[in-house]
Amino acid sequence: MLSRLMNLLKACFRPRSDRFIHKNADTGGHQDGLLWYKDTGQHVNGEFSMAVVQANNLLEDQSRLESGCLSTHESGPYGTFVGVYDGHGGPETSRYVNDHLFQHLKRFTYEQQSMSVDVIRKAYQATEEGFLSLVARQWPMTPQLAAVGSCCLVGVVCGTNLYVANLGDSRAVLGRAIKETEEYLAIQLSAEHNACIESVRQELQLLHPDDSQIVVLKHNVWRVKGLIQISRSIGDVYLKKAEFNREPLYPKFRLREPFKKPILSADPSISVHKLLPHDKFAIFASDGLWEHLTNQEAVDIVQKHSRTGSARRLVKTALQEAAKKREMRYSDLKKIDRGVRRHFHDDITVIVLFLDSSLISKASSVKGPNISVRGGGINFPSNSLAPCTTPTETTG
Repeated sequence: MLSRLMNLLKACFRPRSDRFIHKNADTGGHQDGLLWYKDTGQHVNGEFSMAVVQANNLLEDQSRLESGCLSTHESGPYGTFVGVYDGHGGPETSRYVNDHLFQHLKRFTYEQQSMSVDVIRKAYQATEEGFLSLVARQWPMTPQLAAVGSCCLVGVVCGTNLYVANLGDSRAVLGRAIKETEEYLAIQLSAEHNACIESVRQELQLLHPDDSQIVVLKHNVWRVKGLIQISRSIGDVYLKKAEFNREPLYPKFRLREPFKKPILSADPSISVHKLLPHDKFAIFASDGLWEHLTNQEAVDIVQKHSRTGSARRLVKTALQEAAKKREMRYSDLKKIDRGVRRHFHDDITVIVLFLDSSLISKASSVKGPNISVRGGGINFPSNSLAPCTTPTETTG
């Protein structure tokens, strides 16, 4: 009896992400150790490929692909939505964003009867406000939730437009065919918000002219207030609302001087790209991929191989590079368990969206089946929180 009770307690508190793996046919993915992948699938604008590899004890990357109706009403418009949410300090914010942002986008699309930059911006704002409300409600019981946040990369293909919105340092890259050379050109579609970029530091200094410590070089890494690398995110409420930067928040997250205006922003950078017939695919990935591959290297890998397994191939190449940097074999890296694996690489999420020009031109008005895939095959009950974890100093 006692042994059964101990096993039950271990199951409740052991940080195992596989407890949450959704094994229904809806997900359609495969699990290989810490790697989840869906080698190929069909969206209304073409094919897609997805892969996620876990490094953290609890998977902090969340992602989803939705294709079909982009509104709460079946009248449309129709298209494809991609979301990559790279959490930091814990998985709670990225899970929340994964559960709520697309639903907000559908609601605002219905209200405005079209897809637009304004619809996407409102969806981000509603998601940020919802998470802030959750932090406020949980503050008496789980104050450390205020120090959890997430980068937020979204792509929407609607008609001949590709909308890309971003907070943080995930990245979207377009693969464009060059007819004359039969090569592919890598075009970065997303703007990044990382303090290692000089223009981001300048932006912060302009916004906070009276704060000489707004960006600090710490262990050879630029960090906002010496705490976090990214300047924009969902969550990280402790650097947006002064009332959450106090006890009982852990001392390492508390600033010495109170702040009067938000230090971090949740206002996304949004661009609209008019898709042309020679725009062949877009890669959406968390920064775990881009730490090891350049934009052009990633595009070349996709272009030179079959579409099937493109995302998994990118993840494997990044892991091989991570192993090489540590002078170890890829086969040995794969044996390292989550948690310890974080010392070698980050969680990595990749979604490759292939763009079929013959489908794109008519997709926004043609009704098709709704497709929904969550990266990692992980589903959580709405508004759920992870087992209590201690937020760590984060790279964002």
